[in-house]
Amino acid sequence: MGKGITSRSEDYSQWYNDLVIKADLAENSAVRGCMVIKPYGYGIWERMQAILDKRFKETGHTNAYFPLFIPKSFFSKEAAHVEGFATECAVVTHYRLKNDGSGNIVVDEDAKLEEELIVRPTSETIIWNTYKGWVESYRDLPILVNQWANVVRWEMRTRLFLRTAEFLWQEGHTAHATREEAVEEAERMLEVYAEFAEKILAVPVIRGRKTENERFAGALDTYCIEALMQDGKALQAGTSHFLGQNFAKAFDVKFTSKEGKLEHVWATSWGVSTRLMGALIMAHSDDQGLVLPPKLAPIQVVIVPIYKTEEEKANIDQFVDALTAELKGMDISFKYDDRDTQRPGFKFAEWELKGVPLRIAVGSRDLQNGTVELARRDTQTKETVSQEGLAVNIENTLAIIQENIYQKALSFRDSHITEVSSYEEFKQVLENKGGFISCHWDGTLETEKRVKEETKATIRCIPLDAKQEEGLCVFTGKPSAQKVLFAKAY
Repeated sequence: MGKGITSRSEDYSQWYNDLVIKADLAENSAVRGCMVIKPYGYGIWERMQAILDKRFKETGHTNAYFPLFIPKSFFSKEAAHVEGFATECAVVTHYRLKNDGSGNIVVDEDAKLEEELIVRPTSETIIWNTYKGWVESYRDLPILVNQWANVVRWEMRTRLFLRTAEFLWQEGHTAHATREEAVEEAERMLEVYAEFAEKILAVPVIRGRKTENERFAGALDTYCIEALMQDGKALQAGTSHFLGQNFAKAFDVKFTSKEGKLEHVWATSWGVSTRLMGALIMAHSDDQGLVLPPKLAPIQVVIVPIYKTEEEKANIDQFVDALTAELKGMDISFKYDDRDTQRPGFKFAEWELKGVPLRIAVGSRDLQNGTVELARRDTQTKETVSQEGLAVNIENTLAIIQENIYQKALSFRDSHITEVSSYEEFKQVLENKGGFISCHWDGTLETEKRVKEETKATIRCIPLDAKQEEGLCVFTGKPSAQKVLFAKAY
């Protein structure tokens, strides 16, 4: 086990908490429920941001920024939306502090806001109020805007990255002339997320639709990608919402169509958050620490010199200079860990804990033999390889590691999708194996609620590739048209 890390089999939840802190990703802050994302953790998030931002721009989107504060009255304009977020809102009521005369700082009661401001839990209301001034005719559409921001949802039970009162995310908000365009946009962005999860995070996902009960507040349809963690629990890794005309009607956003008719626009919103950090950790890591896919690792290769004399060190430096020049040209990130304050064994353990995909150890004997030792984090194997063509070997090995991490997660996920035909079997699988449970459901909210109350399992999604097949609901015996996926979730 990694230094000071509980094993997954002993206590998965504690293992996760230990790992986030010991690997220097994040820590709890002085503000209850909020976290400090440390430089190493933020480096991973920055890589996620950069890759996603590029994909958003390739699909025609541009970035903007909207206010952190939203007038309370905006929320009352869309009933389902306000109901969905009312219990999680932080409210600003005053705009000034004062000294009470005895050295204490207190709220100045005379500085009460005329209208309370809500700290952004999500931005639909402020953005749609803004779009009203941006749209007049069909020529102004579509609006394809994204913002990178922080949001606040007042969570009582928090966990680093997975559920915090304040978190970082991106939220896309688009406006379209037709229903078809908006649906196409929502589906396109879901695929952007799915491809990012699988190709970059190396996390296999199931693309699906949420049930009416699990939809985003104010949406007509919510698309999602669902991932499976190593403890058998599901994690919603991204959502894309078809909002219909709900927000356009609430904020009176209309346009003159090509035919000269005045119509309400059609809307989408979509987002992923720092919760992806939690998915990354829980899908791949082990008892020794983080396992990072190379495409997201802030440091893809660490090089550790092993020497006794300064002369030996100088020779190794010369070799490393030539190698790192090649790696730079290949856009491979590296660190030459030549600290003289720590022994090689300490460095090996530290970089293993931090999940660096590839480690190179090089000593005087290696220089004589024209070799280095190459150690893979994903398989924890090492081999002696030739210095000749080393940079290309590194590049190829990183690609192999990326694919191997994905295939391992895919194999685990696929072996944890279980079809059941009775409620008893459902409960047994949930208790003993976990994972996704595929079964028929009668389509009613009552059944969905009952199962959640009795088992804590929810319908994660109706898979987009689910076949229309007649069957009987596992819980009520009533007719069902297709199977859905249940799981316990984060």
